[in-house]
Amino acid sequence: MWKLCPLCFLLLCALVSAQGSGNRSALWQTLSGNQPLVIARGGFSGIFPDSSLNAYSFAVQTGLPDTLVWCDLQLTKDGAGICFPDIKLDNASDIDVVYPKGRKTYLVNGVSTQGWFSVDFTLKDLEPVNIKQRIYSRSPNYDSSQNIILTVDDVVTNIKPPGLWLSVPHDAFFTQHNQSMRNFVVSASRRFAISYISSPEVGFLRNIASRFRTTKLVFQFLEPDLVEPTTNQTYGSLLTNLTLVKTFAAGILVPKTYIIPVDSSLYLQQAKSLVNDAHAAGLEVFGYNFVNDATLPYNYSYDPVAEYLSFIDNGKFSVDGVISDFPVTASATIDCYAHMSKNDSVKANVLVISNEGASGDYPGCTDKAYEKAVSDGADILDCPVQITNDGIPFCLGSINLRDRTTVSQSDFINRATDNPELGIEKGIFAYNLTWSEIKTIQPAIYNPYTKYQLFRNPKFKNAGNFMQLSDFLTVANTSAVSGVIISIENAAYLAANQGLGVTDVVLDTLSKAGINKKVMIRSSDSAVLSKFKSSSNYELVYLVDEDVGDILNSTISEIKKFASSVVLSKESVYPTDKLFTTHVTTVVQKLQAFNLSVYVHLFQNEYVSQPWDFFSDPYMEINSHVSSYLISGVITDFPATAAKYKRNRCLGYEDVPPYMLPAPAGGLLTIMDKRSQPPAEAPNPTLTDESVIEPPLPPVRAPTNNTGTTAPGPVAANGQPTLVGSAILSGISVFYAALVLC
Repeated sequence: MWKLCPLCFLLLCALVSAQGSGNRSALWQTLSGNQPLVIARGGFSGIFPDSSLNAYSFAVQTGLPDTLVWCDLQLTKDGAGICFPDIKLDNASDIDVVYPKGRKTYLVNGVSTQGWFSVDFTLKDLEPVNIKQRIYSRSPNYDSSQNIILTVDDVVTNIKPPGLWLSVPHDAFFTQHNQSMRNFVVSASRRFAISYISSPEVGFLRNIASRFRTTKLVFQFLEPDLVEPTTNQTYGSLLTNLTLVKTFAAGILVPKTYIIPVDSSLYLQQAKSLVNDAHAAGLEVFGYNFVNDATLPYNYSYDPVAEYLSFIDNGKFSVDGVISDFPVTASATIDCYAHMSKNDSVKANVLVISNEGASGDYPGCTDKAYEKAVSDGADILDCPVQITNDGIPFCLGSINLRDRTTVSQSDFINRATDNPELGIEKGIFAYNLTWSEIKTIQPAIYNPYTKYQLFRNPKFKNAGNFMQLSDFLTVANTSAVSGVIISIENAAYLAANQGLGVTDVVLDTLSKAGINKKVMIRSSDSAVLSKFKSSSNYELVYLVDEDVGDILNSTISEIKKFASSVVLSKESVYPTDKLFTTHVTTVVQKLQAFNLSVYVHLFQNEYVSQPWDFFSDPYMEINSHVSSYLISGVITDFPATAAKYKRNRCLGYEDVPPYMLPAPAGGLLTIMDKRSQPPAEAPNPTLTDESVIEPPLPPVRAPTNNTGTTAPGPVAANGQPTLVGSAILSGISVFYAALVLC
C-alpha cells in the first residue's frame, strides 16, 4: 500500500551496522542499568512535519537500533486511531482548506476551544488532508509533499519501528464524544506490540492497567500548576506522591525543567532529586521537550549534546529515556559522547582552532575567552591583531572598537568617524586610541544572531580583560595548546595612512616572545604573507575572504608562492540556497591536490548558523566537513564542541553508525516536492589569480588627516587627548548603556 519516501541520501545506512558500542550498561545510572532510550517524537519532527511518513522513516533510519517512535493518538469519528501531534487538526494540517466549514467549538480540559477535531471526521474524510509543519521557526518546505495522515497501524506496518510509544493526551475529551481510547489501545495491542503508553490522565491509566503486562504505562506530568482531571490535584502536588503513581504506572514522563530547573535569566539551577527519588520508588523517568532548534540555557553554550549529557551522564543520575524532535542527536549523544573525558584519545586528525578564543562564552580575545578555549581543548589559540595609536599590538576581532567593546557607551564616542577605505561608518578605531585608553574600555561579547533573539552568556557579556600580543603569546607558551595563529588585516592601510607598521611589530613581538610552539600567520593579503615568508619560518595561511564556488589551478599555484595553508568559508565547501545545501564544490580537493592544508570557518553552535541538512546539530556540521573532506582544521567560536567531536568513540568504530555519517549535500532537496525547492541562486564566483595577487606593502609613513579618516581629538599638555565635555558625555553614556545591549 505504501511506498516509502526516496531518502536516497540515507541509502548508505543500509550498508553500515547500527549496533553501536555494545553493552556499557555498567556505566549507566538508569533504573535498569541499560543505556537510555531515544523516543522520536512524531518521528524526526525537527525537520519534517510531525507524524508524517518522512518523519517516521527518517527517525528509524538514522537513530539507535532501539529507537522508539512516538505517536500522539487521536480517534476519528469512526473510531480509527491516527497519529497526529495536536487535538486541533488545523494546528498541523491543511484541513481548514479542505473543509473550510468544519470548524467546531468544544470544551478541552474545561477550556472552550475552537478548531477542527478528529471526532468530526471519518478516516476516509481525512484522506485528502495533508500534514504540515506546525512550528513556524522550522522549514515549511516539506508541506507540499504528500504527508497524509497515518493510522497507528500504518506506522507499525510500513515503518516497522523497533518500538512504539503511544501518547494518549486527551482520553476524557474523546470519552465525551463517545470514543473509547481504552478499547482502541487494548484492540491495537492484539495486532502489534506497544512498548509504552503514556497519558497525563490518572483515570485512563488506572482503567487500562489490568489489561497490560508487557506494555509499560507512564504517567505524564504537565505544568506544575495545572490540575489533573481525575484526582483534581495539581501535577506539582502529585509529584510529591510517587508511591501513588507507582500503583498505576511503571514510569513518569516529565518536562526536563522538572529535573534541572531553569531560572528566568535562562541559566540552570541545581538539579532536583526527582530522578533518584523516582528510581527509589521503582519508576522509570523520561524527560521531554528536547529540541535542537530553541534557545537552550546559556550553560550549554547552544550545544544540544551538552544538554543531553547533563541528563544522562552527570555522575549522579540518568533519565531512562528522552523524547526528542531530533533523535539523531540524542542517539549520537548516548552512543558516541557519553562517558567521555578530555583525556580520551583523538579519533579525528583535525585541529581545533579558536576564533577569538572561546568567544561563544566570553567576550572575544579576552583573558577569560582564552582561558576557556584552553580548558575546552583548543589546539590552536588565535589572536587577530589590532594596533593602537602608540604602536601596541593587541588581540581584538575587529579594527572597529564598536564591534567588540563598550566604547559606544564611553567618552570616546567623540572619536567616531567614517573610514571609506575600510568601508566603515561611524567607527571608533583601534588606531585612534592609545593602549592606556583602550584598557579603560570594557570588552563586549559579540552576538551575531540578535535578530533571532539568540544571545551569548549575558551574565558575562563584559567579563575579562584585553591582552597585548606579548601577553597572549605568554599565555599560549605556558598552556597546553600546540600553537598559535596570528591574524593580520588592513596592514597596507595602516602603513600608508596611519604610520603603523603592524607586520614589523608582530615580527618583533614574536621574536622577543621566544615562543616554542607552532606559529601560524593568517591574512587575506598575500603581501603580508610574502613579507613573513621572507622573514620567518612560520606556517603561512591564506584567508579566502569571500565565498567561492571554484578555483583555478593557476590561482592555487599563485597561493603556493606565499602560503602553505588556506582558510575557506563553510559556504565554499557546502553552497546553500535558503539554508539547504545544494551541492559540494571541488575547492577543498583541488587545494589538497596541491599539498595545501585546508581550514574551514566559521563553526558556531547556534542552530541558525547551520543549514537544515545538519539537523541544527553543530556536531553533524563539523562531522560532515571533516569526514567528507578530511580538512585539516575547524575554526570555531565554541572550541569545546569541536574538541569533543574529535574524541567521540563512534569515529573509531569499524562500522560507522548512521548518526555519525556525514550529511550529503543536497540530500534534503532530493526528498522535497519540486514546488517547494528554493529557486536556484547564482553560483559563487571562481577564485582567480587577480583575486589573490596583491601589491607589496607600502612603506610606513607618517599619518595624514587629509582624508578625514582619523580623529585623534584635542591633545593636552601632557600629550594625551582631552575629553571635551566629559561630564555631559558621561551622563549620555549612562543613558545609552540602559538602552544598548552590548
